[in-house]
Amino acid sequence: MVINQGKVISIRGSVVDVLFSDFLPELHSLLTAGENKQIALEIMTYLSSELVRTIALTPTQGLARSSIVFNTGHPLQVPVGEGNLGRMFNVFGETIDGKEQLSASKWRSLHAAPVPLGDRTTTTDIFLTGIKAIDVLAPLEKGGKAGLFGGAGVGKTVLITELINNVVSRYEGVSIFCGIGERSREGEELYREMKEAGVLNNTVMVFGQMNEPPGVRFRVGHAALTMAEYFRDDLHKDVLLTIDNIFRFIQAGSEVSGLMGNLPSRVGYQPTLATELAELEERICNTRSGSITSIQAVYVPADDFTDPAAVHTFSHLSASIVLSRKRVSEGLYPAIDPLQSDSKMLNPQIVGDRHYQIAQAVRQTLANYEELKDIIAMLGLEELAQSERQIVYRARRLERFLTQPFFTTEQFTGLKGKMVRLEDALDGCDRILNDEFTDYSEQSLYMIGNVDEVISVNS
Repeated sequence: MVINQGKVISIRGSVVDVLFSDFLPELHSLLTAGENKQIALEIMTYLSSELVRTIALTPTQGLARSSIVFNTGHPLQVPVGEGNLGRMFNVFGETIDGKEQLSASKWRSLHAAPVPLGDRTTTTDIFLTGIKAIDVLAPLEKGGKAGLFGGAGVGKTVLITELINNVVSRYEGVSIFCGIGERSREGEELYREMKEAGVLNNTVMVFGQMNEPPGVRFRVGHAALTMAEYFRDDLHKDVLLTIDNIFRFIQAGSEVSGLMGNLPSRVGYQPTLATELAELEERICNTRSGSITSIQAVYVPADDFTDPAAVHTFSHLSASIVLSRKRVSEGLYPAIDPLQSDSKMLNPQIVGDRHYQIAQAVRQTLANYEELKDIIAMLGLEELAQSERQIVYRARRLERFLTQPFFTTEQFTGLKGKMVRLEDALDGCDRILNDEFTDYSEQSLYMIGNVDEVISVNS
């Protein structure tokens, strides 16, 4: 086998230009350099018939002009299979959980084409989470993509860990957690929490941390997807793919684009933003053999929903769960905004007429309450008509009923986690809308599971 070698022509931070005199390697090929071949480079573009521009996936210390570069002959690859369960990986497919390295026989390229439309299923099923506010107002699609939108500190990561916990215990599926630009502290805490919750054995974790080069953060999402596709296509399993945070993927792409010398587009983002996001998102889908359902945390810069990163992400989603800072300040957890959160699944043909009518009535009540808040602030509740006061009482009870204690926050809140069936959640909303709990205080509906708990506690 002829080893194709090149030599370094220039180094600018993470960008390395390499000259090949024999023949050019394929695009996205992995190159190695350094004394122990410890420096990894990925080919991003061709500059001429002999020159390639690469992005470094590891620090480039020790690399100099005229250094020899080796072509591995393949793109970035990760191990796939059931041996991955319970382990934590980096973008190179190496385990980073302190245990022995995986001796996996099957390795797959990070780069794959999306499933053709003809091979996808066209049926729509609801993906139940056991969280009232989501299942009632923004139901998730099995094999769809849901976005968790919110600024910093509104509870995106907590909600994601709860979803993983509930899904692993409800479905006999596999959960894959992809941390893009995560802090190492968050990754370590999540690993420990999953171990304690007993869900780690059904979970694969893939991390591209905040301190790593932009090329790693840009590719780690593809690494997690490659593992998920194997579980779906070869092992015929239903996979929950949680990504925290998809904005960091866009941000890494922006950094890579800037390093490559591309002119920035609107608000400084890369001109290829839409294409890069689509290449990742379109691989997430349902097939006849299994499904990949994705829940993605989306950091919204400065809470601005018109930011290009948020706008482009919105276009790929079947459900949008918006977390509100206002609700955090009111102590209403999960801080899901019932008026901004939405789902394409909330349709009478899919969820059924009863669910649709109850969800619309809840939304209408909360929207009317929102309109009355200014009047209440200026004149007081007493100045409202009796019918308007009824709306306020109902809305305040609904807001509190849609809160829920989480399994993953038991140690902080001291409240036992609750998983609520969809039927029980709908029943509770329906009974509150029919004024069945006017004799009970609003606070008695706060942080409970089923609505019957109010009666049993107060009896």
